Amino acid sequence: MSLTGRNIVIFSQMQFDGKLESTIYTMARLLAKDNYVYFVDRPFTWKDYFKFKDTRAYQVRKPHFFNSKNSFIQSDLPNFRIVICPPVPSINMLPEGKAYRLAVRFNEWMVAARLKKVFKQQGVTDYIYINSYNFSYPQLHKIIEPAPALSVYHCVDPIIEEYQLKHGVHNEEILAKSVDMIICTSRELRNKKSFLNRNSYFVANAANLTHSQKALDPALPVAEILLGIKKPVIGYFGAIERRIDYSLIKKVIADNPDKSFVFVGPIDGDYIRDGNFTAPNLHLPGPVAYEQMPAVLKGFDVCIIPFKKDDVSNNIFPLKLFEYLGAGKPVVSTDFNDDLQNFTAGLMPYCSTADQFSAALNTALIDAQATEKVEQRISIAANNTWEHRIADIKELLSAALTEKGKTVS
Repeated sequence: MSLTGRNIVIFSQMQFDGKLESTIYTMARLLAKDNYVYFVDRPFTWKDYFKFKDTRAYQVRKPHFFNSKNSFIQSDLPNFRIVICPPVPSINMLPEGKAYRLAVRFNEWMVAARLKKVFKQQGVTDYIYINSYNFSYPQLHKIIEPAPALSVYHCVDPIIEEYQLKHGVHNEEILAKSVDMIICTSRELRNKKSFLNRNSYFVANAANLTHSQKALDPALPVAEILLGIKKPVIGYFGAIERRIDYSLIKKVIADNPDKSFVFVGPIDGDYIRDGNFTAPNLHLPGPVAYEQMPAVLKGFDVCIIPFKKDDVSNNIFPLKLFEYLGAGKPVVSTDFNDDLQNFTAGLMPYCSTADQFSAALNTALIDAQATEKVEQRISIAANNTWEHRIADIKELLSAALTEKGKTVS
């Protein structure tokens, strides 16, 4: 079955120009190669509207906020448009109850009204709707006109943050039960969501291999943030927040004073307190743009995924796994999610203790540059690209459309 020439509306929790790499934005661009994709940017709230007036994000959206005739940004891809909605009320502070539910309905109506105008302008009468983790609008697909041919919830993470927990669990349950199908980025998420919707599927995260492999270019200079840091460099690329096993990694850092540990990414102050994640051989240079990832990975001798093993992390399938491997780098991970072992062909160690982690680092350093090992890592990444995942998602969408009696182009 093929999925081409379809209109696909993706309502995202991530903003299209966010600083962090976005799974759904990458997927949306790939779907737009042979479909017509309308990426609905997460609406600014009224609070955002005034708070971010001096930012580039605001300036980019400003011409589209209140102009229904100019309500989307045409991207560099001809089939990919980014829909900008008017600012909506900030409602998360409301307690659960009638007032909150009315406010949710109003915000959904605001987005639906904008989409209705876009559909009219673009002649869209038939489309697939994908809600990517934006459970704050749990029944938007029920009020959009015309109704979608297929409704999908793309679940990328468990709900754990305090601001999400206030209404998120209830909202997500409403959303999960009301869509035609759910696509989850980890097997454990799929298992949990299947209790809410039997049409739940697992499609793992992947990597942009073309981008990762830039790290193999001899002409590419190592990122400036790594210059002057003593070798060997043990590197982590990503957010420094709750999922990291600080107890384990602090012991690993202390037990390996001959190695430099570099954590590149935004730091969540709720989890990093002054003095509790410091060491002479630990470096926290802060975030860099995704475009600089290859230059950063090139400077790493071994890449790590030191996540804690708990009921949250076993729902996580990190993008960085295949990004690391696509750069040809050895990877050492904790055993936080058994899914990963099914995708790495025994090439990666998964450690449960700090001692195991340290031993695995030393082994990884020995064969870090071995040609055969580098080729094996790249081969694994090559079998786990976004192109592979999009093919899987297209197949799921096509099958669901057929089951509903809808024609697949």
